[in-house]
Amino acid sequence: MTLREISLTLPNRPGTLAGVARILAEARINLAAVSVDSTPAKGRVRLIVSEPDRAVELLNGAGFTTEVRELLAVRLEDRAGSFLRVLEVLARAKVNLQSAAILVARDGNQPVVALSTSDPDRARKILTRGGFASHGPEGLLTNSDLLAGAPTVPSESVALLL
Repeated sequence: MTLREISLTLPNRPGTLAGVARILAEARINLAAVSVDSTPAKGRVRLIVSEPDRAVELLNGAGFTTEVRELLAVRLEDRAGSFLRVLEVLARAKVNLQSAAILVARDGNQPVVALSTSDPDRARKILTRGGFASHGPEGLLTNSDLLAGAPTVPSESVALLL
């Protein structure tokens, strides 16, 4: 199973996001990460949850339109410019970055970043050749792992979505 994020576009009204959170909470679906960006009329919400398939089914059933994206897990050196190197490799290959989630999870001493791209299979190959992706991070992380506290993934694994 791959790491996945759910995206929704919501009207920018008080209580709309609370309604989404209520659906997930009532179904006991744990939220590992949320990112919200809005304009005066609407907001874009990205979620990483413990059970993405069930969450999508419930949200769609409640009238929300969802989009699910596969996330690639890549490791970075823990120093300035390492994320830039990933972005440059993707840009040279003309693979568009759609989202990024910087995770607290680490592969050894290296930070792990979850990326959504326009072509996940091609991006995975390119980043593996570039020394960023490995079977370690991708085999390490699933949506449930982010919340279950797998031995190498702290339970507070998602720190920031970009």
